[in-house]
Amino acid sequence: MPNIFPKSANLVPLKAAVAMGLMAASAVAGVTYYFTQEYTRAGYMPIQPAPFSHKLHVGDLGMDCRYCHNAVEVSAHSNIPTTESCMACHTQIRPDSPKLAPVRKSWQSGLPIEWVRIHKAPDYVYFNHAVHVARGVSCVSCHGPVDRMEEVWQDKSQSMSWCLDCHRAPESALRPLQEVYQMDWTAGAGQQELGKKLKEAWEVQPSTNCGACHR
Repeated sequence: MPNIFPKSANLVPLKAAVAMGLMAASAVAGVTYYFTQEYTRAGYMPIQPAPFSHKLHVGDLGMDCRYCHNAVEVSAHSNIPTTESCMACHTQIRPDSPKLAPVRKSWQSGLPIEWVRIHKAPDYVYFNHAVHVARGVSCVSCHGPVDRMEEVWQDKSQSMSWCLDCHRAPESALRPLQEVYQMDWTAGAGQQELGKKLKEAWEVQPSTNCGACHR
């Protein structure tokens, strides 16, 4: 009886096994990379065009975050401070400092300083700063101890699972509204109890539905 299939058909199971193995390896590699620091950018600290110490301005001098990021309470986005914001102080304070040369150049030319963005949600993710700070979520919860950073870095992974952890248990992050911008404030061991009271009082019920962030 003649063979129905050609001899080359004997290699089909082997080719299928190799293809499935490659697909499985790619899936494992992709998922593994998703949880690495390279993907989440945790620890990312680029060189900025002008040195700005948050430790000095926020930690030592006690400047309020809203002086520079003045749209954070009313906008979905936290704005980058303008050159005018810097020069409001530095026309009087150390106006000739070599470190401020890029700022003075921007001031004279009218061209904005090209700050390197550090925190950036993907285009398919919706995040509203104003909504979060209005319900007691501090800058520290997402950006880390900014008041101790000479140069700002991305302190948290800000991955989807990281966001969902907070949405599922917001009491871990909630604090009184008057303490939202106090970088060194902490409720200590009483955080969970305080957080639960604030959650109930403000009726905080963060959605874990995909449509809440992926609009």
